[in-house]
Amino acid sequence: MTTTIERPLIGVAMVCLGVMGFASADVFTKLLVTSLPVPFIMAVRYVVSVAVFLVLIGPKRRVGVLRANRPMLVIGRGIILTLGSLTMGIALQTIPVGEATAIIYLSPIAVMILAIPVLGERVTALGWLGAALGFLGVLLIIRPSGGLDSFGVAMALINAVCATLYHLSTRYLAKIERPATLMIYTLLVGAVGFTVLAIDDLMTYSPTLRQWAMMVGLGITATGGHFLITLSYREAPASLLAPVNYVHILFSALAAWIVFDHAPDMLTGVGMMCIAIAGAGIAVYSHFAKPAPR
Repeated sequence: MTTTIERPLIGVAMVCLGVMGFASADVFTKLLVTSLPVPFIMAVRYVVSVAVFLVLIGPKRRVGVLRANRPMLVIGRGIILTLGSLTMGIALQTIPVGEATAIIYLSPIAVMILAIPVLGERVTALGWLGAALGFLGVLLIIRPSGGLDSFGVAMALINAVCATLYHLSTRYLAKIERPATLMIYTLLVGAVGFTVLAIDDLMTYSPTLRQWAMMVGLGITATGGHFLITLSYREAPASLLAPVNYVHILFSALAAWIVFDHAPDMLTGVGMMCIAIAGAGIAVYSHFAKPAPR
């Protein structure tokens, strides 16, 4: 019988590198959306991601990777993420990377709340306290005096809704589908969907070599981030790794400061911290909490 040896430090390092990949992808997107349409950028990003993923999983694992037990649900999950990528790109046209990322991290809190009617789960007072703290953080970020563009905020909030639906569908499909199958369908749906949306743009725009390099970098960093986080769960338990995902907010804020010379004001910083603490706390709670007796 083979015993799995856990290596928590390696798992944590993989998650940190993975979310650094996501933060880098957000920076590439922010730089690109100032001069290119979002569908064009995302079409190239997803085509590159398909190629990168097929290389990463290796020739043997490609056999049967498209064989899904619930193909319509898997495709629907891909459509949700495609819409999420579109709204994130639009949001980054007008609001900073750090603030957009923080708003999107409302999703795990919303998943906890929606799991009550959808999955029949129970939430304790501690869980509700975390949810309240997370929503307080968002209110501090999107307050009227914060100076964020209202349309960009709306797109980020729609992205958070998409992420919530995406995670709920993942929790269901992960029980009956292989991770590689879920991933390749997601990437293929995005590649096809954005290519269709960008047909006119592909004929109209002529990106510079630098822009092509950034779009390729976007595809590599985003896919590499997903791959590293998937591998991390082989090294350490979810209860340890889930809270580490929230360093994404810190990395995004640092990236915005370094690349765009944007630092959040004090109240926005407090709001981002509230979301990170609430989300990390709920991640730990979700793993250790036992279902309450009915």
